[in-house]
Amino acid sequence: METTKIALFKGRKVRKTLYENEWWFSVIDVIAVFTDSTQPSKYWTAMKARVQDESEFQLSTICRQLKLLAEDGKMRQTDCADIEGMFRIIQSIPSPKAEPFKRWLAKVGFERV
Repeated sequence: METTKIALFKGRKVRKTLYENEWWFSVIDVIAVFTDSTQPSKYWTAMKARVQDESEFQLSTICRQLKLLAEDGKMRQTDCADIEGMFRIIQSIPSPKAEPFKRWLAKVGFERV
């Protein structure tokens, strides 16, 4: 069963999908919320490379490509992470928004349909 929803963090959209009974969140959406980047996909690409260089850990190993509704109205493969993966990704983003977002993630991450 796969169910897709939009969650809001301080008015910003974060796409999530229910996959294997867990909520998985769009990594790009979370990066956009945290960094206010105009190009969150480029930020994500650079971040994966930086983390791998620094710690020999690949962030992409904690992600899955799941189909989410894109801006153009089409379902597109999107890097998504579950709650545990999101906490790992959040640790790699320097942002004062981390603590409020962690509390929000814990709340919406355990909601059921």
